[in-house]
Amino acid sequence: MRTSRLGGSAVPVSELALGCAALGNLYHPVTDEAAHATVDAAWDAGVRTFDTAPHYGLGLSERRLGAALRDRPRDTYTLSTKVGRLLVPSPQGGPGSGPEDDLAHGFAVPAIHRRVWDFSADGVLRSLEASLERLGLDRVDIALLHDPDDHAEQALREAYPALERLRREGVVGAIGIGMNQSALPARFLRETDIDVVLLAGRYTLLEQDGLTGLLPEAAARGRSVVIGGVFNSGLLTAPRPGATYDYGPAPQPVLDRALRLQALTERHGVPLRAAAQRFPFGHPSVASVLTGARSPEEVRDAVEQLRRPIPDALWDELRAEGLLDPDTPVPTVMLSPKEPS
Repeated sequence: MRTSRLGGSAVPVSELALGCAALGNLYHPVTDEAAHATVDAAWDAGVRTFDTAPHYGLGLSERRLGAALRDRPRDTYTLSTKVGRLLVPSPQGGPGSGPEDDLAHGFAVPAIHRRVWDFSADGVLRSLEASLERLGLDRVDIALLHDPDDHAEQALREAYPALERLRREGVVGAIGIGMNQSALPARFLRETDIDVVLLAGRYTLLEQDGLTGLLPEAAARGRSVVIGGVFNSGLLTAPRPGATYDYGPAPQPVLDRALRLQALTERHGVPLRAAAQRFPFGHPSVASVLTGARSPEEVRDAVEQLRRPIPDALWDELRAEGLLDPDTPVPTVMLSPKEPS
């Protein structure tokens, strides 16, 4: 599988990365066995980049991912986790506590812990230390500030310098920010020396907010962008009433647009999810697409769709129908293997 390096760092990422929120029981429970099999299937398909966070299932995703990777040679894969949310014991939670399930965040797990926002320098260090303990590994390769929407100034003044120091000391190889919006990450690109932005849901076939500011800024500074949420929380896999968009039910205008996209891609013999997964690679700053999966079958389908030929005429018609801006860059050739650059 094709790889590239993040920004000015030496950290490689595979073109397809496995997003591990689903391994923390996002939306639906996943067994330990299914989680392990999902990671194994990704590995067998050539995926060598894995992304997790303490937020995902209150640490469950990190524990499962670490267990699945523990016997793999540590220098053969890239692991990303996040800082900004500390997990502390919950006085009300406990196994089988029912109402304390983490459903408010979409994760069906007992709330033995609760999240506390902390973008202090000490919070960064404590978060990474706890993540390593849950993962059972000796290091992470990428550390990302996780959703500092309401904590921007502290993240800039305290958390970012702590990450920069860890990178300088070689504790982590690359640093960045992961968000569901593009404005604040663009500010971080302008004001800091981050290597990568993980942008979720804002540069997809459905919406291209990332083209305003963030992606041009990354290109100008030689920084990388990893695109998550290419299916907009599942809407672009199977648009229908009740489908999920931005972690909630899709509003009707959004659903209507997704259905138009589906009708057009299928006229060209291309599943909507294939076009959605390939679309971000049209921009030169996009190093990897992060795809979530909860089963080996979903992993194998993701790889199959990534390799599916997509005719240029499909992108042309999307533009002609006003579903893509005329200036939106699109992939025009099949991705091919290459050595890390």
